[in-house]
Amino acid sequence: MSDCIFCRIASGEIPAGIVARTAEAVAFRDLNPQAPTHVLVIPVQHFAGLDDMASADGARHLAAVTALAIQVAKQEGLSEDGYRVVFNSGANGGQSVYHLHAHVLGGRKMAWPPG
Repeated sequence: MSDCIFCRIASGEIPAGIVARTAEAVAFRDLNPQAPTHVLVIPVQHFAGLDDMASADGARHLAAVTALAIQVAKQEGLSEDGYRVVFNSGANGGQSVYHLHAHVLGGRKMAWPPG
């Protein structure tokens, strides 16, 4: 989608602080971090949100995003003390960019409930 900022980041059209990449997913630093480490992980292919992941193709891409999120957590040194992975879905869920993305948050103790 030419008007999707995350599609444009995935294609390299818009520069971003890329921390990891696979054939199916890209991880980059959030511009408005909510924790000392805040990385977004997106599928390269456009999916608007979590509800679009119910198909076999969607599930494969969701698995790729999750695997890259785990890789990023290890790479960023978060695995030992713990980290949070969050998917926001829809307006009431706090989703602001309608391209599926996971937030990898760490580097501090996370509170519960989150918001």
